[in-house]
Amino acid sequence: MKMSELAQASGVSSGTIKHYLREGLLGAREGIVRTSRNMAYYPPEFVDRIRLIKRLQEERFMPLALIKKTMDADPDRARAIVELEDRILESAIRARESGRVSRAEIRRRYAIPSNVLDRLEQLGVLTPNTRGYDEDDVAIIEALGRFRAGGYDERLGFTVYDTIRYREALEPLVAEEVSVLLDRLAGEVEPDRAVEIIASGAEPLRDLIGAMHSKLLLGQLRRVRG
Repeated sequence: MKMSELAQASGVSSGTIKHYLREGLLGAREGIVRTSRNMAYYPPEFVDRIRLIKRLQEERFMPLALIKKTMDADPDRARAIVELEDRILESAIRARESGRVSRAEIRRRYAIPSNVLDRLEQLGVLTPNTRGYDEDDVAIIEALGRFRAGGYDERLGFTVYDTIRYREALEPLVAEEVSVLLDRLAGEVEPDRAVEIIASGAEPLRDLIGAMHSKLLLGQLRRVRG
C-alpha cells in the first residue's frame, strides 16, 4: 500500500503514521518496500496496527513509549484488551438503555426537588439522556432520597456537593480496578465470558464496599473518641 492508501484505510494522517514509523511503533521495517527515495509500499497489516495504536492513545491515554513496549511484548494481548473493553461497554450500554426511567417518573417516585436533580446533573453525578435516567442514576437518586428522609438535608449543611467527595475518592480505586480486571481477563478467557464474570461481580462488589465502609466508619469514630 502507498502511504496515502495506508492513511485512508487506517483513518490516521500520513504525518502521524510517519511519526509512528520513526518511533518504531510499527515493528520491523522488513515488510516495507522502497522503490525510490520518496516512495515506499507498506504491508496491509499496518492498517490494524495503526488503528490499535491510535485507540490506545485516545481511549486509554497511553503514551507512545508505553504503547511501543506493550506492542513489542505482546501485540495480541493489546488487541485482546481493546476487544474486551469494547464488549464490556457494549454490554453495559445495552443494559442501561433498556431500563431508563423518565424524569417525571423519578419525581413521582422520590421526594427529590427538581433543583437538586438539576445540580446533580450539572456536577456529572447523574448522566441522563433524552430517554431518562439509567439504573445507576436511579440508585443514586433513591439513596439521596433516603439520606434526606433520615435528616441529611440542607439545614444541617448536607448538599449535593457531598457526592463529589465520594466520587473523587472512588475514581482512583475504579481506575485501578479496571486495570486489574483487563490485565487478568484479557486473553485468558473469551470476551463474552469475561463480560459475564464482570457482571456477576457487580452486586457483591457493592456489598463488599458497603460493608468495608461501615467497618472503617466505626473504626474512625472509635479513634476520634480516643
